[in-house]
Amino acid sequence: MSKTKASNKKKKGLPFQRYFTKEGVSPFDQFEYEYRSSVIRNPNGGVVFEMNNVEVPKDWSQVATDILAQKYFRKAGVPQEDGSTSTETSIKQVAHRLADCWRQWGEEYNYFASKNDARVFYDELVYTIIGQLAAPNSPQWFNTGLHTSYGIKGNPQGHYFINPQTGELERSQSAYERPQPHACFILSVDDDLVNEGGIMDLWVREARIFKYGSGVGSNFSNIRAENEKLSGGGYSSGLMSFLKVGDRAAGAIKSGGTTRRAAKMVCVDLDHPEIEEFINWKVEEEDKVAALQAAGYSADYEGEAYKTVSGQNSNNSIRIPNSFFDRLEKGENWELTARSNGETMKAVNSQKLWDQIAYSAWRCADPGVQFDDTINEWHTCPKDGPIRASNPCSEYMFLDNTACNLASINLGKLFDNQELTLDVEGYEYVTRLWTVVLEVSVLMAQFPSKEVAQLSHDYRTLGLGYANLGSVLMISGIPYDSDEARAFAGAVSAIMTGTAYKTSAEMAQHLGAFNRYEENKDDMLRVIRNHRAAAYNAQDAYEGLQIKPKGIDPGHCSNYLLEAATNAWDDALKWGEKYGYRNAQATVIAPTGTISLVMDCDTTGVEPDFSLVKFKKLSGGGYFKIINESIPPALRSLGYNETKIQEIVNYAKGYGTLANAPYINHDTLRAKGLTEQDVANLEEGMKSAFDISFVFNVHQLGEDCYSRLGFKPEQYQQNDFFLLHELGFTNEEIDQANQYACGT
Repeated sequence: MSKTKASNKKKKGLPFQRYFTKEGVSPFDQFEYEYRSSVIRNPNGGVVFEMNNVEVPKDWSQVATDILAQKYFRKAGVPQEDGSTSTETSIKQVAHRLADCWRQWGEEYNYFASKNDARVFYDELVYTIIGQLAAPNSPQWFNTGLHTSYGIKGNPQGHYFINPQTGELERSQSAYERPQPHACFILSVDDDLVNEGGIMDLWVREARIFKYGSGVGSNFSNIRAENEKLSGGGYSSGLMSFLKVGDRAAGAIKSGGTTRRAAKMVCVDLDHPEIEEFINWKVEEEDKVAALQAAGYSADYEGEAYKTVSGQNSNNSIRIPNSFFDRLEKGENWELTARSNGETMKAVNSQKLWDQIAYSAWRCADPGVQFDDTINEWHTCPKDGPIRASNPCSEYMFLDNTACNLASINLGKLFDNQELTLDVEGYEYVTRLWTVVLEVSVLMAQFPSKEVAQLSHDYRTLGLGYANLGSVLMISGIPYDSDEARAFAGAVSAIMTGTAYKTSAEMAQHLGAFNRYEENKDDMLRVIRNHRAAAYNAQDAYEGLQIKPKGIDPGHCSNYLLEAATNAWDDALKWGEKYGYRNAQATVIAPTGTISLVMDCDTTGVEPDFSLVKFKKLSGGGYFKIINESIPPALRSLGYNETKIQEIVNYAKGYGTLANAPYINHDTLRAKGLTEQDVANLEEGMKSAFDISFVFNVHQLGEDCYSRLGFKPEQYQQNDFFLLHELGFTNEEIDQANQYACGT
């Protein structure tokens, strides 16, 4: 590796031109800022978190401010002007901490053509972070730059890294000199109880991952089933017994030391002897929860009922080969085989097994299914082994003992709401910029085990993605479940992924391809050609696929997007054939649960909006009800005038008042005996009410009001007491008033 570094010094790294920033102008000065308070409260009003004088751009929402302040500010060890240490208080500090760390590592290891290119890289990153165009995964916010900006080291936690100067594996001497920026890990687990790489060792490796805010998935199919013979005599206690231990271990950890819970994926092959128990695991636990709730325990997912049962701390998935569906179509049995010798332990009816999977997924959203053959047909490195598992959210699939660090681009910030077009040039620019960020993050990272450190260094897998697709489709007036939407999504995915692989090849030109590229070159180029075939919708051009994907339909895709998509994959293939690729994988689409909020996305990942009406938090505390901000421009795109748009908005979210409501309004309420102050109290509650029943209660109106109306505490404290019914209003009248005031 030292020779490689020396040769890198003779080569120029990557050039960077400005796109969002201006020469001679600080990227921090391109935004207007203000100071806010951030308060997070429990439903009972208790303060969970409070921070004052939080500096953010004026156009950030309060929700984005809260996410930054509560989750992403470093809370200790940040040097202050008076020599003390405290917390971060500004987005400027965080953006600098992240961007400067990536710049320093990239500059030291020759990723930039010149110092000026490194400065442009830094400036553009600061702009994209503060401007909410892109965001890295949560572990980067937690860990990256703590040492380079603040000198924070922390005690070592048993991590490893590959020294890029020597190529040798080394043990980390601190927690933050090399951060843990990777969100996604896949770990192997051997059928061994206490040795390195075995079952108990897995819980230790998982704990290192959870502690720094990351998640992990493993395939547990190597573990012998219950009653399989052990080499030393006796019989195995079985897969499920160990899964329950791992579930408890994960449940004890808050990821990143914050309110984020440990993220864990459990994968099991469909031919494991305990597969039926695994499929039904959560269903049976949910039945126990229902019984506990019936006995009076809370239904809250963090309540005692759920704490008592197992299986609540992981996503569960089944690896299904194509051969199972052949058996299913023919009505044949499916064999479950012993782990130790491969003998059939049981044959089950394939239809009944499939029905169990479907029923369990319907009952409790688990298990998910992973189609093993299809996944491995798109595997870029099959010469080094199969893909057996995924990370917890299932977007990252690669070899065991590898890791992936993620970032997502906010499509909404690159979309022109008036012209209804995507800034393709800007999108390609941000893609290239953040692909380099993720590659530098591999360079600087530490890992929870020797194997993960070595293989992550050898393959350098990245996970660039996007968020806010649903919002962009809505603004465009394109139905989410339509051919036009699928063509749009296919095109923006193709542009991003093709550009990322071209950038990876560009880095390979200067820094070399990933270590295992030559051994997997033919397979990787085949996968790249298949991606290109999908961009061209060339069904006959696919190679080595049992199931061919639907390509981008040119009949439903805008020409400018289609041209950009095909050009991106032409370049990705051409550059890769010439230089290879720096990274074995480049893109994934993550759920973006938290980072989508800090980017003020209306929708997460590739998902549609979960609700057209939401509650927006106010900076001083409290909430008010809003319509999804994408709806008015979407209706304009569909040709509605402003009057009709306002009528639709009011129909959806309601008028937020009982004034002029049918049947239940200020006049009818006064006629029933309510005072002006009572009506004013109701109106205050209506601003954020989901349903009018939420304001017609003793907490909103007060005991004096109820007493004046002739009701005693023993009456209104009954669970079935409803004031509107007692005042003589019918269900139909209540429903119509509710629709007017609170919307549909």
